[in-house]
Amino acid sequence: MNKLQNYALGQWVAGADNGQELFNAITGDVVATASSKGLDFAKMCEYARTVGGPKLRKMTFQERGLMLKALALHLQSKKEDFYKVSWATGATRVDSWVDIEGGIGNLFTYASLRRQFPNETYCYDGDVARLSKNNTFIGHHICVPKEGVAIHINAFNFPVWGMLEKVAVNWLAGVPAIVKPAALTSFLTEAVVKEIIASKILPEGALQLICGSANGILDHVESQDIITFTGSASTGKMLKAHPRLLQEAVHFNMEADSLNCCVLGTDITPAMPEFDIFIKEVAREITTKAGQKCTAVRRIIVPENMVEDVQIALGKRLAQNVIGDPNVEGVRMGSLAGLSQLIEVKEKVELLSKTQKIIIGNFENFEVKGADKHKGAFMPPIIFYNDKPFTNTDCHNVEAFGPVSTLMPYKTIEDAIELSKMGKGSLVSSIITADNTIARKYTIGAACMHGRILVLNNECAKESTGHGSPMPLLVHGGPGRAGGGEEMGGKRGVFHYLQRTAIQGSPTTITAILNQYQQGAKQIEKDIHPFRQYFEDLEIGETLITAKHTITEADVINFANVSGDHFYAHTDVTSLEGTIFTGRVAHGYYILSKAAGLFVNAKKGPVLLNYGIDECRFTKPVYMGSTIGVRFTCKEKIVQEKKNAEDIAKGIVKWLVDVYDETGETVAIATILTMVKLRNQD
Repeated sequence: MNKLQNYALGQWVAGADNGQELFNAITGDVVATASSKGLDFAKMCEYARTVGGPKLRKMTFQERGLMLKALALHLQSKKEDFYKVSWATGATRVDSWVDIEGGIGNLFTYASLRRQFPNETYCYDGDVARLSKNNTFIGHHICVPKEGVAIHINAFNFPVWGMLEKVAVNWLAGVPAIVKPAALTSFLTEAVVKEIIASKILPEGALQLICGSANGILDHVESQDIITFTGSASTGKMLKAHPRLLQEAVHFNMEADSLNCCVLGTDITPAMPEFDIFIKEVAREITTKAGQKCTAVRRIIVPENMVEDVQIALGKRLAQNVIGDPNVEGVRMGSLAGLSQLIEVKEKVELLSKTQKIIIGNFENFEVKGADKHKGAFMPPIIFYNDKPFTNTDCHNVEAFGPVSTLMPYKTIEDAIELSKMGKGSLVSSIITADNTIARKYTIGAACMHGRILVLNNECAKESTGHGSPMPLLVHGGPGRAGGGEEMGGKRGVFHYLQRTAIQGSPTTITAILNQYQQGAKQIEKDIHPFRQYFEDLEIGETLITAKHTITEADVINFANVSGDHFYAHTDVTSLEGTIFTGRVAHGYYILSKAAGLFVNAKKGPVLLNYGIDECRFTKPVYMGSTIGVRFTCKEKIVQEKKNAEDIAKGIVKWLVDVYDETGETVAIATILTMVKLRNQD
């Protein structure tokens, strides 16, 4: 008997002999046992905080991102091994692709986000706050990694993605993790974690695994810890109410199964391509992972005059669905994750049957290809019809976590919005419409009760990732029944694992703390031009005070002719009456261009190229005869990794370009980026 191992305190620990039996969802055979007996959860939490945490926090965002990239590449090379294990969960190759390669994709995505953070162990958030008249006292926000552990309590339906989509974020933030997968499919999670540990890419203590029960672990959490939960709303509410979480004010993020809906717009007819898109989308969400997705479509909301057409088309498409052993050619839908899950879904179907009728599917009359339907956890798609969804409300309250959905009619788009909200909060809603007016009305009307809204039409359907696919750069979560939490979301997701702290002081002090130049801070002047220096030699706050230039009419006319910008304020003095201008003004882009002419050093040197402009503002009109100069200040430095051994070692330098006039007042301000060579090319 294969006993799943837990990874705790830096070593693999086998489960007890009398662990929970885990079954092959296709054959019904026992594949492993899982137990956490003997694990000391208090020591595991402390190990993460004292061993894994400090090592991760010493790494910069760039280093953590590269760590994620290396891990993603390693797991990608081992994916076929994971597919073999995944079969026993009842998943088809397509189902497993979402789970396995989707999870690895999250690692790649968060690895790439390193470029949006400074090359520091911390980051800053938002804009500077000027707190005094003369700008000698300012405020900012610094974000540092929490000094706790992220404890992830995951669901059975995505044993790989459910883990990787969370740990990618906490590792980039600099926080270690303890992962507790659902026992039902934990044998697949264990296989992936074994490869992660064997790769030695992560620092010790960054990851621990509990395959058995984790009852009691919340007794040991502290204020710097973060708890995430994915699963049923009832279990999530129970965990969220744990006294220790309240006592320590522990951050708890809940992402619960919800009664998601898909709406067909009133503008769609069976002859339109959007009708076929709707049928395909609904059928896919019912059958993918055998309906075991927190984002699956549970409510199909269609105009009342389209009910019959939808029922017929959906019935035909689902009739083509081949259920069976995922290893057998032609099978498009596997089983539920286990017999215990099948029993639970049947109970929910019986409950829903009391207030609505089944129009597609039959628990007894269905075929299974390549397997024994009485041994595996197989079931056919079940579609209910509810002709009175405003009064027969079980479909808005009861979720059968399998290939089960309810078709219901509506009269107006306002009715559709109301029905969507009756699910009391969901992870996702979609609407298929070719009318952007309908799309706008539905989106704005329904958004308050949905974490994500997908608007599908013929323009985007081919490249759409679909109703049920959360994307790493967008938030995943939802209000109300869906848990009220938020995860992923790109850069914003990382901030869930950081402590944001307001800091106040002089511009010079805040510059020293953040290692990012703040306007008004003391500047460093050198005899050597900044463009003659290598990346390592440049100092934050280093400033070039340029020569000055007086703006002439010829400058403005010449720039207008070169650029083609003959806007009246620059070229037509007779049109200025009633405007804010007292005379013709220089083009803002001329001012910025002339500024570049003043601060650029033309000779070949360490500067490789101009990388772009982050921000630019023209703050004061510049009239003919005004004299401008530039304060050119090194604002921030970010090292770039080499793509290969032959690549040039380099970094990105951000410069504050402060253009001022003869009064000393700023007339234009911008942040430009240059790519600068490192002296050390190793």
